[in-house]
Amino acid sequence: MGPEKESPENRRERMRQEELKHPSSSVHGSGLQDLVGGLGWRGTLIIIVIIILAFIIYQLFK
Repeated sequence: MGPEKESPENRRERMRQEELKHPSSSVHGSGLQDLVGGLGWRGTLIIIVIIILAFIIYQLFK
């Protein structure tokens, strides 16, 4: 079955598998988008709160 006869579902699955093997974003390394996308909104909120608290503590003991 050639690419011209391939069903849309099979084509999408093949492209998804190729992307999993060779992710295009891995060329640039991990970024903020990867971190936030993997954590979800709760994890992102926790990271932001930790950063703010760390900054406040840093300013207190400066």
